[in-house]
Amino acid sequence: MKKRTMNPTMKGMAYLFSGLFAIGTFVSCDNDDDNPEPVNEEEVITTMNVTLTAAGTTVTLRSFDDDGDGPNAPEVTVSGDLAANTTYAGSIELLNETESPAEDITEEVAEEDEEHQFFFTTGGAISSVTYTDQDGGGNPVGLSFDLTTGDAGSGTLLITLRHEPKKPNDGSLADAGGETDIAQSFTITVE
Repeated sequence: MKKRTMNPTMKGMAYLFSGLFAIGTFVSCDNDDDNPEPVNEEEVITTMNVTLTAAGTTVTLRSFDDDGDGPNAPEVTVSGDLAANTTYAGSIELLNETESPAEDITEEVAEEDEEHQFFFTTGGAISSVTYTDQDGGGNPVGLSFDLTTGDAGSGTLLITLRHEPKKPNDGSLADAGGETDIAQSFTITVE
């Protein structure tokens, strides 16, 4: 049987392709730790303080969750009752109280207002919520708002902060999308 030998030109091409393959493999496996991807960790929100003011009266709604997203349920308090058929000026403060001093997350939401929006779901004796602030694009944010009560009774207010919602949206969580940073429901007595 006759032994086949490779033509010298073909032999050179084979070495060339093998070398290029080895170089390509070496370069593609290079670990570029000098330029790692920036990590945009979501903030920890332990506390939501909602202040409602009308005619010199202030009522505070507070949700405190000492373990953030942990397994423990938040402590929810309402400092008083709301008056029937009244409009309250509202504002929201968000804190991370796992740090000392507490980190004010409200500032971050205000600075990144085009990437955040609060959504308000009302029920019972809470008639409506109207936004009184906007982001740079003219879309609602919700750090400040007006809340209107109806007749006396029990009411509910669910406040949800969404990160990177679609803007503009139809005002619903389903249309807005994005990720929920915090959501808290309050049961309020209206007298």
